[in-house]
Amino acid sequence: MEQKVAQPQLFKRFKLFLPDIFICMKYLIILFFLFFLMSGTPPGTFRESQLKYTRVREAYTNKEKAVAKTLAEHGISRDSVQIYLRAFKTEKKVEVWAKNTCDTAFTLVREFPICEISGTIGPKRRSQDLQVPEGFYRINELNPYSKYYLSMRINYPNASDSIRGVKGRLGNLIYIHGACESSGCIAISDEKIKELFIYCIEAYNSGQKEINIAIYPAHLDDKTYARLTSGYSKNKDKISLWADLKKSYDLFNLKKVPPTVRFLPDGTHEVN
Repeated sequence: MEQKVAQPQLFKRFKLFLPDIFICMKYLIILFFLFFLMSGTPPGTFRESQLKYTRVREAYTNKEKAVAKTLAEHGISRDSVQIYLRAFKTEKKVEVWAKNTCDTAFTLVREFPICEISGTIGPKRRSQDLQVPEGFYRINELNPYSKYYLSMRINYPNASDSIRGVKGRLGNLIYIHGACESSGCIAISDEKIKELFIYCIEAYNSGQKEINIAIYPAHLDDKTYARLTSGYSKNKDKISLWADLKKSYDLFNLKKVPPTVRFLPDGTHEVN
């Protein structure tokens, strides 16, 4: 008798709680949706968002097959590609290193000639000095509406530039872009920027959060580094920066893994 009474009572209590359960589920769904939006564009959709732009579609029409072929030749899947960039001012080239997400070491897959670069070797320290920055940066914007066809913004000034540059006159808006003219930017022509733009889109589409780029005065092999430090021995700013870049250059060439860089309060770097 007690069991027969308990079952309907339990069922009635459960029915009383049903509205609360549905309300809780409703809020959980809303919270999940908000988290989804705030977490950024999910992997696999970044490419589609970029293909809304005419110039990006043109780039894919002209260069997608070449990029896919290059990655495949190096055993890299476009669905898991990660990239790392290095630029060399004296040699006038940009290197693209790539790997699969599951890999440790990067492989050099492409080099793009720089068709125009302003200034001389050494860091950028103020606006309108026409210098291309040197140091450790990341790509923080892809611009499909660039004056120079397509462009990728470099996050200059970084923490070191902000400390060592002219306060209030650091300048900004430094890009790798198309065309062949430069006022502190790296120009690689319209045809080459199409391809580099696709590499960046594919990396973001695979889930890469940041694309890092190291900008060097030159290839810092021991002989070149000795020549530069000897020729600019009185310029402490250049010598200090180049010492950090030299360490980065050697570590990457040895391990093919981008080093960890920490910006220090005096404008130098801890490179490991």
